[in-house]
Amino acid sequence: MSDGGGKGAVRLDKWLWAARFYKTRALAVEAINGGHVHLNGVRVKPSRGVQCGDELLIRKGGVEFVIMVAALSEQRGPAPVAQQLYTETEESRGRREALAEDRRLAVAAGVLPARRPDKRGRRQIIRFTGRGA
Repeated sequence: MSDGGGKGAVRLDKWLWAARFYKTRALAVEAINGGHVHLNGVRVKPSRGVQCGDELLIRKGGVEFVIMVAALSEQRGPAPVAQQLYTETEESRGRREALAEDRRLAVAAGVLPARRPDKRGRRQIIRFTGRGA
């Protein structure tokens, strides 16, 4: 962890990559340009500088993170070090956990077939969906 090399700010795309929210900087840039990342409530560009104390709203895969920047880094390190770069708000953590629980319950409530359809069943499915004409 560093303070950004004395500049006091690190590019947003580099920070998101270093904090392990995105696997590559290119994916971070794509998310920022797509409006999935907001800095202090404002849509910004990938080159925008992020500083300690800034609030980030990150929407990723149907999940929303609200985090506060705790430290700056331009280098990607191990996951435990990356987790020290930010702190997630309690409201954000609660919403994410509730969403995960809802998804888990929805999967558990869904009735899965006991077996794969036989030849007759596959034909009925094809006839019903209109595929295979």
